[in-house]
Amino acid sequence: VQLQASGGGLVQAGGSLRLSCAASGGTYSRYVIGWFRQAPGKEREYVAAVRWNGGMTGYADSVKGRFTISKIAIKNTVYLQMNSLKPEDTADYYCAGKVWDGSRWSDSSTYGAWGQGTQVTVSS
Repeated sequence: VQLQASGGGLVQAGGSLRLSCAASGGTYSRYVIGWFRQAPGKEREYVAAVRWNGGMTGYADSVKGRFTISKIAIKNTVYLQMNSLKPEDTADYYCAGKVWDGSRWSDSSTYGAWGQGTQVTVSS
């Protein structure tokens, strides 16, 4: 499975962005697709994830109520709608995929497929 992330950019605090993660090269019925982010000098952190079958979602506490993850199966694309952005949301955002085996969605080491990063900058 190949993943391609896009949609990053520069936005003012309080603004919105929508990131896209396009999947290709496989079937995804057993997959979990997650978004992670990494700010300069910080470790990569979990943002959100969605299970391809059934649409179950999960979020980091830091983004609950502001970010929404969703998928459109016919487009093989997962979206991350980011609202009420804060300067601390500034980071490179990555989408990742794995066959769900019961492991924690927030554990980046369990994801085998990664897209390239897309940069999000939130100005104050």
